[in-house]
Amino acid sequence: MADTRRFEGYGVLVTGAAQGIGAATVRRFAEEGAHVLVTDIDPAAAETTAAALREQGMAAGAFGCDVADRVSVEAAVAHAVDTLGSLDVLVNNAYHCSPDAPLFEDEPDDNWARDLDITLTGAYRCSRAALPHLAASGRGAVVSIGSVNGLRDFGNHAYSAAKAGLVSLTRTLAGHAAERGVRVNLVAPGTVRTPPWEERAGALDALRGLYPLGRVGEPEDIAAAVAFLASRDAAWITGTTLVVDGGLTAVDSGFRSAWRGRDDT
Repeated sequence: MADTRRFEGYGVLVTGAAQGIGAATVRRFAEEGAHVLVTDIDPAAAETTAAALREQGMAAGAFGCDVADRVSVEAAVAHAVDTLGSLDVLVNNAYHCSPDAPLFEDEPDDNWARDLDITLTGAYRCSRAALPHLAASGRGAVVSIGSVNGLRDFGNHAYSAAKAGLVSLTRTLAGHAAERGVRVNLVAPGTVRTPPWEERAGALDALRGLYPLGRVGEPEDIAAAVAFLASRDAAWITGTTLVVDGGLTAVDSGFRSAWRGRDDT
């Protein structure tokens, strides 16, 4: 459990929060005193996550939200304002990732459109609906969950393009929102131990060696970074991308390994 209560009295809405990074994020905010709204396209799963927090004495509610639908997004934001008392933090976590076709020319339009609509346009819809309330709070913050895929090539054309778009949206929205007292930042995780990886036995162990810090990330690693950027500890930070990837994009492990193994004789 977090050591501080930085978010006492805050209202926090997190999208795609029933599991994985989203669930760890709502828990982190709730542990630090926030009243959180767990939103997810699966309302029952959202309620399960919220109920677990309430059972431990934390303030949490749940609401079904499809970020691909403007009406659903606006209903979730309105519900947050009504039930949380204020909306101080929005975390854009919902995403969709389609597998790549073997050949780029075989990529279907539907996969491209869906990944961008949920991952990028979904964050746009949520931020648009939340911004007036975040501005009214006097301490508003938006934190989006990007990916190292938006910074370098790790495959997944549509998903990566959507995550790169989030980096740009973070900058432009930060410029607009600053004069309204709202900060906008992004966390770009590397590989994180989340439910989708459970279907790929052994993949995380294989990837571990690519990370300079010797492990893949845990959802709590990302939640901690999100909480920092949303807090007053980051009061002079806006429009930035915070890479949380165990050194993956900073260190070329393959090059270093090859260099160490070179034959100088």
